[in-house]
Amino acid sequence: MLRSLFDKIAALLGLLVLSPFLIIIALAISIDSRGGVFFVQTRVGKDFKPFGLFKFRTMRPFAEKEGKLTIGNNDPRITTVGAILRKVKLDELPQLFNVLNGTMNLVGPRPEVLEYVEHYSEEQRKVLTVKPGITDYASLLYFNENEMLAQSENPKETYLNVIMPAKLKLNLEYIEKRSFSEDLKIIFRTVIRIFLIC
Repeated sequence: MLRSLFDKIAALLGLLVLSPFLIIIALAISIDSRGGVFFVQTRVGKDFKPFGLFKFRTMRPFAEKEGKLTIGNNDPRITTVGAILRKVKLDELPQLFNVLNGTMNLVGPRPEVLEYVEHYSEEQRKVLTVKPGITDYASLLYFNENEMLAQSENPKETYLNVIMPAKLKLNLEYIEKRSFSEDLKIIFRTVIRIFLIC
């Protein structure tokens, strides 16, 4: 309860402080390419419940029909502004609205699309016993995941057989030692990582 209240207050403050910056990003997206400013993708949340995850749109409209995985900023579906947003993870900022509406926490296992959740083992499905988050240890370790996939001959196979199991292992370890102080540590490391790239 305390963690949820903290997350919602932090998300609201974050949106208020960042609002001028968010408006600039929205304008840049609108000028750069046709389509909406936001992209909403169905992900699997706590207790296997689907929800709409918010992001700034970084790809051309309907690009998801060509596959859900992206292979680095050389992916032809990614827009010019989208490539910049993805590099510094600013496309994820609208997920603060997900924290406000209670579908996500600031920290927690990153939510997956159903197509990949169906590949989870019984043990791996334990990550669905907690709310997903905007960031986690797996996000920090695989910060450049798209670039890694770009180097693979079969990105989907690499993701399913190599990257996803490794991320889920980290998520399960996080759940075991989950605490408020641990969440603060992950948030701090995430902010530092983003600033180092900027």
